[in-house]
Amino acid sequence: MINRHKEENSEITLDFLEGYGLKIIQPKDGHRFSVDSLLLADFASPATGNVIDLGTGCGIIPLVMVQRRAEAYFTAIDFNRDITEIARQNVEINGLGKQITLLETDILDLSKHLQPESFDLVISNPPYRKAGTGKLSPKNGRDKARHESTATLSDFLTVSKKLVKPGGSICFIYHTERITEFINEASSLKLSLKRLQMVHGTVDAPAKMFMAELCKGKQVRSEVLKPIILFKNRENDYTDELVRICGGGK
Repeated sequence: MINRHKEENSEITLDFLEGYGLKIIQPKDGHRFSVDSLLLADFASPATGNVIDLGTGCGIIPLVMVQRRAEAYFTAIDFNRDITEIARQNVEINGLGKQITLLETDILDLSKHLQPESFDLVISNPPYRKAGTGKLSPKNGRDKARHESTATLSDFLTVSKKLVKPGGSICFIYHTERITEFINEASSLKLSLKRLQMVHGTVDAPAKMFMAELCKGKQVRSEVLKPIILFKNRENDYTDELVRICGGGK
């Protein structure tokens, strides 16, 4: 589970993700990782070979996934200088510099830094709101993580296709209000839907998020997985599945 310690008058917090044995530095008031990232890390695991995380934030997804499979090597991308520096510190304090490389750049500029078709897996928890929509957060830095700025959903999928090897996988978590757009964009890029999993807050609530695995270069049969339920009740008591995901269980 997650234990949080906030230092008075500090702009950062130090969180302990005990099930994974990780220490996580985060901005106190800026963009902080949520259960979305832990869900995606679980959905995309285990990973082998070369993996890239587009929009890594504090680096939580590669940090967690490395704990699940030691044979994977991660490149983690973010365009925000401050949050990339925090991710770099997280890699260092957890002793994972041999397996995780940080790169500060916009995904639209990745062709300047990386070879095409050089990754076995692309993962991303991209901004899910279009620019100018939804509520604005009073917390500095959070809107850049939630709202599309320089890159759109189409951009994230296009870049993912360029980076992944033929036969490789692309795993996203996204909001259900844009599921039709997501599937249409993937189809236009000739990316096949391999797995789809809906995420519900409670068993009687509509799904707010979905996770999808796309495959490049071959047609596959689509599989709709059993949905994930996060909470047993409206008091937000964790389900056994969420306890497993947050606690590092297999």
